[in-house]
Amino acid sequence: MKAMIMAAGVGSRLMPLTATMPKPMVPILGKPVMEHGVNLLKQHGVTQIISNLHYLPDVIRSYFANGQAFGVEMDYSYEETLMGTAGGVKNNQYFLETDTFVILSGDALTDINLSAMYEYHKSRGALATIALKSVEDVSKFGVVIQDSEGRITAFQEKPKPEIALSNLANTGIYIFEPHIFELIPANTFYDFGKQLFPLLVEQNLPFFGWETKGYWSDIGSFETYKEAQFDMINGKVKLNTCKMNSPFYIGRGSVIASSSDIEGNVVIGENTAVGERCTIYNSVILDNVTIGNDITIINSVIGNGCRINDKVVINSDCVLGDENVLEAQVELLQGVKIWPRRLVTEIVKEDLVG
Repeated sequence: MKAMIMAAGVGSRLMPLTATMPKPMVPILGKPVMEHGVNLLKQHGVTQIISNLHYLPDVIRSYFANGQAFGVEMDYSYEETLMGTAGGVKNNQYFLETDTFVILSGDALTDINLSAMYEYHKSRGALATIALKSVEDVSKFGVVIQDSEGRITAFQEKPKPEIALSNLANTGIYIFEPHIFELIPANTFYDFGKQLFPLLVEQNLPFFGWETKGYWSDIGSFETYKEAQFDMINGKVKLNTCKMNSPFYIGRGSVIASSSDIEGNVVIGENTAVGERCTIYNSVILDNVTIGNDITIINSVIGNGCRINDKVVINSDCVLGDENVLEAQVELLQGVKIWPRRLVTEIVKEDLVG
């Protein structure tokens, strides 16, 4: 079985972090989320992988190269104009059409049992199988309705709970047979959810859903970005690359002064320095960050290479893009986002963009 990792999206909801990296490259405990996907595929014996690129493609291509360093074979396609989810797969038909293949989202974290999903797919004689995950809040997801045999009969897009016919969300993880390409037009924008999947239902083709009991998180907001990492450090994600036994993660080469408090769930990347008498609570701090003395950071995300000088207060739900500098005694009010490479010298009450 071969695989395609969908990696062409811009990730606008993760700006300003994605101003300097595509969404699949945002780090989860020091590794791009896409690398966790590559490792999952390898764990299940899938080592031939292609990925579609669009936004900042060289960041992904230079990191993974030919895949040899990760124990896989990596190839790439480039979409100058986005082709849609199904259109992007059609664009790689030459690579995928020889056998059953799996599709992963490059910006989701999961430990799904791909081998069990494959066995289910084959046992049903399916043309297409979607991995489904039970969710509490259906209003945030596209949900899938099935018959008693598991065949997919309908979809609801982000329904209100009182009218939802299912609590099983579409994870964006699919297994297809090569015949699927006969249903996807070439050289045009074509979408799984809006076009291909309704067609499969309409034509009563063997289209099934398989419910995973594993972990799955669509990293579509800073809330879920933080939650996914906190779930990893609390042992909720069963990946071979993650063995944690404490509520915080500190990368190689990072130093934290003994007088500082790390509270709640905290992720600190590599080569980051935290000075004296700081308080960091429920936050994610990336690599090469310098944090001075007497600083408070609450429930926020700090990008690569930032420098935060003494007595700065960063209130809840703030996000700093890469390489920002905050001068001493600056305060960021709740929810402020600052785009990369800004010099901040005074209190910030609203987003600093560009």
